[in-house]
Amino acid sequence: MEYGLIYIILGCCVGLWMTWGVGANDLANIMSTAMGSKALSVKQAIGIAIFFEIAGAFLGGGEVSDTIRGGIIDVSSFYQTPQLFIYVMLSVLMAGAVWMTMASFMGMPVSITNAIVGSLVGVGTIMLGAHSIHWQEVGYIAISWIVSPTIAGITSYLLFISIKKLILGAEYPLLAAQRYVPIYLFLVGIVLALMTALKGLHHFHVALTLLQNILVIFVTALLVLLIGFYAIKHIRLKLKFKLNRHTQFQYIESMFSILMAFTACAMVFAHGSNDVAIAVGPIAGIISMVSKGQPMQDGLLLSGIMLFGCFGVIMGLVMYGRKVIATVGSAITTLTPSRAFAATLAAASTVVVSTSTGIPVSATQTLVGAVFGVGLARGIDALNLAVIRNIFMSWIVTIPAAASLATLFFYILQKVFG
Repeated sequence: MEYGLIYIILGCCVGLWMTWGVGANDLANIMSTAMGSKALSVKQAIGIAIFFEIAGAFLGGGEVSDTIRGGIIDVSSFYQTPQLFIYVMLSVLMAGAVWMTMASFMGMPVSITNAIVGSLVGVGTIMLGAHSIHWQEVGYIAISWIVSPTIAGITSYLLFISIKKLILGAEYPLLAAQRYVPIYLFLVGIVLALMTALKGLHHFHVALTLLQNILVIFVTALLVLLIGFYAIKHIRLKLKFKLNRHTQFQYIESMFSILMAFTACAMVFAHGSNDVAIAVGPIAGIISMVSKGQPMQDGLLLSGIMLFGCFGVIMGLVMYGRKVIATVGSAITTLTPSRAFAATLAAASTVVVSTSTGIPVSATQTLVGAVFGVGLARGIDALNLAVIRNIFMSWIVTIPAAASLATLFFYILQKVFG
């Protein structure tokens, strides 16, 4: 194919730029609850981001990448004109890169899912016509953008209400925490098992019976419980129930910092399995179309592209994630480790269920919805409604903006390459 090498190089360069934007915005948003609540240090957060982002992308991202690469536009329309498919994918990458960079500069947590899907639908409709779009798939995705933050918000609301009633509002909070924190730890273990252990076994084509799946979930939850107990035991505060109430709350929040570390691992894994897969889908499509003439590829190629995407995402978080972290981590509502725990666990649970179906749900929107739910549990006055309004507006603007940018870049590429 003429210009084949140039297409691949351009796709990788723009793809690296876009994944950098995903790290500076999407992943920064994911880490904002852990860092905004001071539950994790910067080094701890980066360590978790590196390990679990890569694990999530490799073990759980295949289905979502397939959806982005060929599930939205009818790829059979491009078999006779593969250059058009490459132009579409390049324009989608460029639109995503520009929009994510602009949003990160403004500190607005926008969604790469919205940007990529909006770009694909926009440029696909204009270039090929509305009949080329798989509208049913697009409909499922659009519904998930509304349903996922709503479900995460309701779940986080109920979780934090339970923490308030069972622990924070108890007559002896520290004693109540010792009684109920193990239950929350076990719950975290179940979510981690569903997200990591079962995903990992599925990735390596290990088929388990229902009883074996339950056993894996139980063992993983028990392991998390034991590790959590060990970590809580080493918190340097004396266990004396005659401590004043404020000091008891400090100890309780330290305990929830441990739980927050586990839920951060779960949320980053969910982000890797969803958003990295979304970002690298167009890159994979370009490379495979140049090399094979069709937008499919083998597992080895996808693994290499996933690693490439993870590298860009982590760079973006480290280099420019601070603005989005400040917006979500402290501007929506004041977060403590217990509040951040409720929000992150609710969001992680919601994302992993959606990812397992192959539908590209937005981790960004889900977590913001969960943070909103926690703030609402404290009363409407605990929420910064101006910030929430700006975030919602940025979500609405993302789709038409990305579609317009993608169409513009498509015409430019067609003009340049012919």
